[in-house]
Amino acid sequence: MAEEMVEAAGEDERELAAEMAAAFLNENLPESIFGSPKAGSGQWASVVQVMNPIQGTVYDQIQLEQNEAAFSVAVCKFANGGDDWYVLVGVGKDLILNPRSIGGGFVYTYKLINSGEKLEFVHKTSIEDVPTAIAPFQGRVLVGLGKLLRIYDLGKKKLLRKCENKHIPNFIVAIHTIGHRVIVSDVQESFFWIRYKRNENQLIIFADDTLPRWITTACLLDYETMAGADKFGNISVVRLPPNTSDDVDEDPTGNKALWDRGLLNGASQKAEIIVNYHVGESVLSLQKTTLIPGGSESLVYTTLSGGIGILVPFTSHEDHDFFQHLEMHMRSEHPPLCGRDHLSFRCYYFPVKNVIDGDLCEQFNSMDPIKQKSVAEELDRTPAEVSKKLEDIRTRYAF
Repeated sequence: MAEEMVEAAGEDERELAAEMAAAFLNENLPESIFGSPKAGSGQWASVVQVMNPIQGTVYDQIQLEQNEAAFSVAVCKFANGGDDWYVLVGVGKDLILNPRSIGGGFVYTYKLINSGEKLEFVHKTSIEDVPTAIAPFQGRVLVGLGKLLRIYDLGKKKLLRKCENKHIPNFIVAIHTIGHRVIVSDVQESFFWIRYKRNENQLIIFADDTLPRWITTACLLDYETMAGADKFGNISVVRLPPNTSDDVDEDPTGNKALWDRGLLNGASQKAEIIVNYHVGESVLSLQKTTLIPGGSESLVYTTLSGGIGILVPFTSHEDHDFFQHLEMHMRSEHPPLCGRDHLSFRCYYFPVKNVIDGDLCEQFNSMDPIKQKSVAEELDRTPAEVSKKLEDIRTRYAF
């Protein structure tokens, strides 16, 4: 902005404009009153910090160069790097989001020293696109840049490219690994299950999803199962069928039987949908965790507008039947305020599957006592027993 002030001035005003620009740059406006400065299009700034999450103290801070934006970070050990821990930071330079253009991408490699309190710069690797996802994998590192998935290893002067897969359709947003399997989240086409064959040094897609999902975040639940959320506010859980084989081969010759090639150039094996649920706002993070000591695991999600929600698994058929019937009665006895059908809202993009709306069930306690009694009688319970059941499932997982 200061440069623009000097450039816009005429010949006679150039000196005055330079003085004004210098005064403008030196003026320190308090952020609490004026807000933080806004960067223009294609202007970025990023820092890498090592900090203690409990006390909030910053041990080390590295400022990246002007117009470099950090998009991904991973802590990993390399097979040829001894016992040292490395921090890899994926950076995009001169990125303009719309229309998309980029001046290049880098992966900065730092070594953690002083018991993990300091970063020591090792080297900087140039790549073609923004590295949007980095994940450690079998003593190497997986990097997702644009639609390319690559394996890199540690070299003396830069990271060394070892293997590549070019068959992800759009843009990689996240990478999860378990054993020899890699699960890649695409920005538009849901999940891809990839097997790394070490002998042939190949990354081969062996399964994918049947529906397009604009994935914002994902969480690995087990060897076969992934939970994901999309930008339209849907949470889904997809699982590979029991007969899925990840022992597949590439077919460079095209001689493979037609029925083995998969549908519409997709993978030959498809994941099954276990859960579909429409939250109603964009979900930004998913995490499998236990919220109380000794409690059972649950899937916690957070949303764009600051909501925190939990998906909890039922441990008995009896509980499942009870809440299913309670939800059914609540839909008819206590419809939403604005008159919209509750079921059509939860099925906004995909039909709701295997999820019972706890928010709706919790509204049982705020109903009229007469309605409470009629719903409880339908369930062969008293209103106090229904309230107790709701409280039990809440305290078992959360609070």
